[in-house]
Amino acid sequence: MASCVSAIAAVGSIFELSSGNPDLGNLTTGIILAISLPLGGLFFLAAVRSAQANQ
Repeated sequence: MASCVSAIAAVGSIFELSSGNPDLGNLTTGIILAISLPLGGLFFLAAVRSAQANQ
């Protein structure tokens, strides 16, 4: 679930930044993007490892 939420946050941040006028401002949206991208990857990797361990 955390992987999905962070992926949604990353995609939303990319769309907000590409629109030219993000609702939360460029800095805040950039910070959200910078945090959500690596967290999404880590959470996805953890989910895959958990699934493999439970097989």
